[in-house]
Amino acid sequence: MKALPQDIVIVGGGTAGWMSACYLARAIELNSANNKLPPPKITLLESADISTVGVGEGSTPYLRYFFDYLGINESAWMQHCNATYKMGISFEKWTGNADSYFHPFFSSLDMPTADMYFSAVNKRRAGEACDVNPSHYFTAAQMVNDGITPQAISSKANLDYAYHFDAGLLGDFLKKYALQKGVTHKIGTVEEIVTDEPRIKHIVLSNGEELSADLFVDCSGFRGLLGKQALARPVKSYADTLFNDAAVAIPSPPIQQPTRALQTRSVALKHGWQWHIPLTNRTGNGYVYSSAFCSASQAEEELRQVLIRTNSETTEQQQDARHLTMQVGRLDEHWQGNCLCIGLSQGFIEPLEATALMLVQYALHHFVDCWQSESANGVVHYNAEMNRMFDGIRDYIAAHYYLTTRTDTPYWKACQTDMAVPDTLAYLLDAWDKGASFEQALNDVDNKLVYLRPSWYCIFAGMQRFNHNSLNANKVVNTQALNIMKQSINKVRVSR
Repeated sequence: MKALPQDIVIVGGGTAGWMSACYLARAIELNSANNKLPPPKITLLESADISTVGVGEGSTPYLRYFFDYLGINESAWMQHCNATYKMGISFEKWTGNADSYFHPFFSSLDMPTADMYFSAVNKRRAGEACDVNPSHYFTAAQMVNDGITPQAISSKANLDYAYHFDAGLLGDFLKKYALQKGVTHKIGTVEEIVTDEPRIKHIVLSNGEELSADLFVDCSGFRGLLGKQALARPVKSYADTLFNDAAVAIPSPPIQQPTRALQTRSVALKHGWQWHIPLTNRTGNGYVYSSAFCSASQAEEELRQVLIRTNSETTEQQQDARHLTMQVGRLDEHWQGNCLCIGLSQGFIEPLEATALMLVQYALHHFVDCWQSESANGVVHYNAEMNRMFDGIRDYIAAHYYLTTRTDTPYWKACQTDMAVPDTLAYLLDAWDKGASFEQALNDVDNKLVYLRPSWYCIFAGMQRFNHNSLNANKVVNTQALNIMKQSINKVRVSR
């Protein structure tokens, strides 16, 4: 097994930078213990002039494995980061009739009812009046409804769940861990990057200091100081498929019993959607929108009006707003030579399904695997897999917009008429609309999918993508599935 780089320079802090420092320090620590190598040298360079935006964020269940790998207890980091549990996402007002549906995380508890759901959806496609509400089949939705936290479920159940957290505080927590592992924290500004493509020879700081390394990790955000600027790596834009390129964030007071809220709320607005994320000390609110249809001031005003209507904010006591711009797309080459791009510097997909940290974590994990494999095609394989991940997530995010039936604004109309529909999504849409086997269609493109079978069923059914109008179909409730699901939860509950 090939030893990991022993001299690493990470350019940029924030969540991605400190996640990289922690993961690589831990990987090298384990590798060094096995191979009796000297302690690694990892330096994280952070600019004093550039701050990160710490707004409420969510994760996927993958983040649990990150902390397990680091050996960090869940309760320790959650308490520090004002974190709460997350069982899935509630999508509200995404259809013309203002219905909502829940996208759950799936676990072994769903085995007794999942096939019942798939069968019901396919019968509904054929015109039968069947219950296709995911909340009546998947245990995560029932836990949200009853306020049952993962702590109340036996660990033997292997429950899948994620988190809400304050991103700024998470970065601080990871920084402390990294420093304890011997990572050097340096404050400085990059003045020059000397390259011998595809490699970086060294970095020159504004004070004249030079930094050399076996591996440079670019965590400099959208600027992409190393990958995009110095090495001119090509970027694949997603702008013709995903229109949202801006956001405004406004915090509000915490909701009652935030630790039992257990879901992110995604509420469709005029030109995009609002996130609502419950933290223990406040509520994270934001509006992700397209600047082609809405100005920053219009977006802020619309979000403030929403918060006033929901009694989260008053006109007399308004919180400051933070405005963000987003570059939606990815690099073609995430790793080349001695430069690895991680986080926003390698790509970004809007936060609709909270995949940002999952991509950071996966990129680090996959890099370590490819480096240690000693394969001659390791770099090629790494880039191909990261591109597959980004494109697969893009396909699923795009489905939310293309499947909408809202026509109340030019933005929502454009989502249905002007989008460059990705090939994989187009293939699944064609099979679904023609009444062909959706199972077979999913199998046909399985190597391109990131989201699995239940997620695709949930979004097509949740968005009411049915050709046949079935009277009272939405009023039918599968009580058998509901009862089985509740029984599955009760069998593994350890506290009430």
